[in-house]
Amino acid sequence: MKYKRILLKLSGESLMGQKGYGIDENRLTDYAEQIGEIASEGVQIGIVIGGGNIFRGLSGATKGFDRVKGDQMGMLATVINSLALSSALCAIGVKNRVLTAVRMEPIGDFFSKEKAIRLLEDGNVVIMSGGTGNPYFTTDTGSSLRGIEIEADVMLKGTRVDGIYTADPEKDSSATKFDEISFDEIYARGLKVMDLTATTMCKENNLPIIVFEMDTKGNLKKVLSGEKIGTLVRK
Repeated sequence: MKYKRILLKLSGESLMGQKGYGIDENRLTDYAEQIGEIASEGVQIGIVIGGGNIFRGLSGATKGFDRVKGDQMGMLATVINSLALSSALCAIGVKNRVLTAVRMEPIGDFFSKEKAIRLLEDGNVVIMSGGTGNPYFTTDTGSSLRGIEIEADVMLKGTRVDGIYTADPEKDSSATKFDEISFDEIYARGLKVMDLTATTMCKENNLPIIVFEMDTKGNLKKVLSGEKIGTLVRK
């Protein structure tokens, strides 16, 4: 495998699969099997999942929710998704632990860098939930922070599309895909890969990102085997 330790960022929306809301059990199983496949080959895997399939704090704030409370609800949504993935991994015999950014034992252990790295080195998939534990930060920023903290070799951002395009390929049929792009070019072009805080953290801490399509079974292993799918973002 090309990378020894990864941070895998999954969107909450992708967990909906064919449903309009919540968690699609088939999609969850597909993800668990892909993760288990690379874990069995010795890759150390940290995971951050969004919560947009259940609640998104920012959109809630536009509908009358207090922004801080809305973001806290979003953090709890990521915990629900993390527990679901943990359960799916347990069902296929993959060792894993859920860590939370705010204290909520016995649901999960409180996150610390040392604990996360120790668990990774012991062969656990480590699912890091609750975002950063603070309002006004997205789970993209949470995944950048956790990726840097666990000293990951790369962040893999699993999405519905197969990489970064000049425009949204779901809206613009003339959009073309980048095989590789720099952080500076993302800024210059105004591309919405991740929020600005997240991409800046990755750039400043030299954490490359690969954006790829996670919903096709086997793609996660292909990325880790060095196949040229998705888009690589680096300095």
